[in-house]
Amino acid sequence: MMTGNGGGKKKLMSDINVTPFVDIMLVLLIIFMVTSPMMTQGVDVNLPQTQAKEIKTEEDPLILTVDINKEITIEKHKIEINELEEKLAAMFKYRNNKELLLRADKDIPYGFIMQVTARIKGAGIEKLGMITEPEDK
Repeated sequence: MMTGNGGGKKKLMSDINVTPFVDIMLVLLIIFMVTSPMMTQGVDVNLPQTQAKEIKTEEDPLILTVDINKEITIEKHKIEINELEEKLAAMFKYRNNKELLLRADKDIPYGFIMQVTARIKGAGIEKLGMITEPEDK
């Protein structure tokens, strides 16, 4: 004769075991964290055209122009790229607002524009604006 809870039958658990689910999610998270930087390299991107707003300044900013022949001019004075940082530092030494506008031909290689902007930043220019044409509607 048996006494107790139903003659030794086991009670079934209705709780979900989430440990395997958590383990799988952590593995997937690590895989995505490792592979996501690799996925962004080499992707072709068509940059959108936007409407630029007018820049309001207190002083008239200087305009640096780079033409298709990679000739750099500030206002109407030609400057060589190796002299750019030194000349800009001298020009902005006594200006309150260290702001420059860059106007460059769209067919100039991106690397050359990056060299120019690096020298502009090296001269202590705090704000660099880009002059563009309004988009066609």
